[in-house]
Amino acid sequence: MTDFALTPLTATGLFVIACIAGYSYRRVWKTEGPRSRLWLYGVIAALALLTLGFVPMRGG
Repeated sequence: MTDFALTPLTATGLFVIACIAGYSYRRVWKTEGPRSRLWLYGVIAALALLTLGFVPMRGG
């Protein structure tokens, strides 16, 4: 059985992706852009944050 855990570098990358997706979501929402982009950015941010919240991190 393999032990699945995030490395600190992977966790940092996911956090950056979540921040960029959240910022893009907010920008599209404020300009009342297409709903498909809202869904895209929202799902990306949600998946990244859920991964960070529920996948354990490997110790240094």
